[in-house]
Amino acid sequence: MNSRERTLRTLNFEEPDRVPIDCWMSSGFKRKLLSGLNTAEEAFLDSYDVDLRYIEGPAYIGPPLRKFSDGSEEDIWGVRRTTVTVPTPGGAETYKEVAQSPLSSATTVEEINDYHHWPSPDWFDYGGIEAQCEEIRRQERVVVFMGDRLNRIAQLKPAMYLRGMEQIFVDMSSTPDLAHAVFSKIRDFYCSYAERIFGAAKGRIDILLMGDDFGTQTGPFLSPDMWVNFLGKGFADYISLAKEHDLRVMHHTCGSVRPFIPLMIERGLDVLQSLQPEASDMDPRKLKAEFGDRLVFHGGISIQKTMPFGTPEDVRNEVRDRVEAFAPGGGYILCTAHNIQADTPIENVQELLRAYRDYGRYSSDTRRLED
Repeated sequence: MNSRERTLRTLNFEEPDRVPIDCWMSSGFKRKLLSGLNTAEEAFLDSYDVDLRYIEGPAYIGPPLRKFSDGSEEDIWGVRRTTVTVPTPGGAETYKEVAQSPLSSATTVEEINDYHHWPSPDWFDYGGIEAQCEEIRRQERVVVFMGDRLNRIAQLKPAMYLRGMEQIFVDMSSTPDLAHAVFSKIRDFYCSYAERIFGAAKGRIDILLMGDDFGTQTGPFLSPDMWVNFLGKGFADYISLAKEHDLRVMHHTCGSVRPFIPLMIERGLDVLQSLQPEASDMDPRKLKAEFGDRLVFHGGISIQKTMPFGTPEDVRNEVRDRVEAFAPGGGYILCTAHNIQADTPIENVQELLRAYRDYGRYSSDTRRLED
């Protein structure tokens, strides 16, 4: 059974030969992998038969993004960012943190609508997408479009960057017309951007991965009613557009998001990603029992504790527990809850991928998980 057959069966809540495998790694860990094992990412993934692969997507060809004398620079939204390097025992991680939110002082809908830096889908070249997809299809892998970390189909995170993390929540509570204006502009861009991507792919993308964090580790960022009022339409629009092109849709959100799961299912979500084990109210067995006949799960292996600080045996035990909880009856894709970070020992990642194969096999006769 090849990767596409295996994953499509899983997405249909059927048991394939084994649980499909995905592998998320940070740029810092990829550098560590190259220096430690002298192997590139794709070769490493191939050696463990990882099923899901990600295309780069469109190339930015828009107006030059401003750079400033202090080293900060603007992203496509006009948000000024500064590069922060975090040293770890296993290597450095580099992030681009918000230095200035350009709409933080706006007080009217007109100011929001007249903002000069709303991005355009015309700022991207979509010409290489079909070839990117075809390369993965030739390997009989699953084609996923995710986008880069700062341009992933979303709503809340871009709004946080543009208005400020606290201010967008104040808007939703006190000046909802401003919040709706911001979300509408974000939604309009991503719908047009995604439509161009899906058209350029000519049916060769299998899964769209959206990404928007809705929770902290102790609870949601906002109430279910506020989620419906401000984010529900965009969430449904993105999924509807993807399904018009025969894509399945996966959504990544960190944190405790249990109250939103029925709302996401109602809007057509196929796969929920992260399943952050440290987050409250996200018990794997309870999630499977309540939603496992309607929602595929992806992730669940801790990058905060087990992967960087556990032993290889700890890693194996956690994989086995997640497989036992999520995999029966199909509907589970093995992966970590987020990107494996540079502070993670390479041997733990090797053990992780071996454990995926050891514990993720279904028996050929009964299609139940083997001991």
